[in-house]
Amino acid sequence: MKPSPYPARRAPVVPARRGLLSLAAASAVAVAAATLAPVGTAVAQEKVKVAAVYTVPVEQQWVSRIHKALNAAAARGEVEYRFSENVANADYERVMRQYAEQGNALIVGEAFAVEAAARRVAKDYPKTAFLLGSSGKPQAPNFSVFDNYIQEPAYLTGMIAGAMTRSGKIGMVGGYPIPEVNRLMNAFMDGARETNPKVQFMVSFINSWFDPPKAQEGSFAMLDKGADVLYAERFGVSDAAKERNALAIGNVINTQDAYPQTVVASALWNMEPTIERAIAAVKAGKFTHEDYGQYSMMKHKGSELAPLGTFEGKVPKAVMDKVAARQKEILDGSFTVKVNDAQPKASQ
Repeated sequence: MKPSPYPARRAPVVPARRGLLSLAAASAVAVAAATLAPVGTAVAQEKVKVAAVYTVPVEQQWVSRIHKALNAAAARGEVEYRFSENVANADYERVMRQYAEQGNALIVGEAFAVEAAARRVAKDYPKTAFLLGSSGKPQAPNFSVFDNYIQEPAYLTGMIAGAMTRSGKIGMVGGYPIPEVNRLMNAFMDGARETNPKVQFMVSFINSWFDPPKAQEGSFAMLDKGADVLYAERFGVSDAAKERNALAIGNVINTQDAYPQTVVASALWNMEPTIERAIAAVKAGKFTHEDYGQYSMMKHKGSELAPLGTFEGKVPKAVMDKVAARQKEILDGSFTVKVNDAQPKASQ
C-alpha cells in the first residue's frame, strides 16, 4: 500500500445526517442567548464555537488547508471545532442551519456549488458569523468570503517546471475550470514560459473535486503524448507521474515527503492568516462582511513556495536564483503576478 499523502484527522467527524440538532437541555438557554446576541457583540465564552461544512472529504487539498488551520486554533484552545464532511449539495443548507441553531458563533466552509443556499442561511441568522470560500462578494452584515489567491507561488513553481522539463511538454489536470482553479493554472503557465518560452501545455479537467483514479487516467494520457512534467491540481496526478518516472508540481498542499522522487515543488496555501483574523474578529465582536482573499497572498504569509525537500540542489542553481529574485520582487511589490480567471487552453 502506498503511503498516504493526506493529513491526519485530529477532530471528530460530525456526520451530516445524524441529529446535529440534539443538544443537552441544560445548554438550551446558553445557546439561545448566543444566537440572539448581535454579531457586533464580543463573545463572552473563552472558546469560540466554530463549525465547518465541507462537501468533500477533509483529505481533499483545498479543504484540508481550512481543516488544518481550524485544528491549530483548537489545539491552542481558542475554539471548539466541529465539522461535517462529504455533505451533499442538497443537504448543505440544512446542515448549515443546524449548526447555526446550535449556537456556533462562526460557520466556515465552501459555498461554490451552493452559493445561493449559503447566502440565504446567512440572511436568516444575522447574529452568526459566516466565512465561506466564494467567488462572489461579501454580503452584509455577516457573510465574509475568502479564496485561494496563491497565484504567486504557482507562478514560481511554473518557473521551476519550465526549467525541469526535457521534452518541453507539461501536462495539467484540473478539477473544474472555475476561477479558483483557472487563475492558478494560468499563473503556473506564465511562470513556465518565463524560463522556457517554447514550452507546450496539455490541459484537461476531470469535472470532480475528488476523483484520484480519474485524475490519474487523464495524467497517463498526457504522459503517453510526451509530457514529462505534470501539474498536480488534483490528487491522483502525482501517482501517475511516480508510476512513469515523470515529475510533478504540487498545488495547495505539500506532498513532497510522500513523493520524494516525483514532486519537485509545490505552491502551498496557508489558511492560518485568514482563520486567525476571522476568529479574532468574532472574539472582539467586530466580525462583519469582508473579503478575506488578500490574506491568502504571500505578503500576508497566506501562501508560499514549499521547501524543495529531496529536490534541493537538483534544480539548477541558476534557476533557483531567478526564482528567488522573482519572489523578492513579488514581496516588495515591484512584480505582480497576473490574475487570469479564464479557462486555460492547451498549446496549439
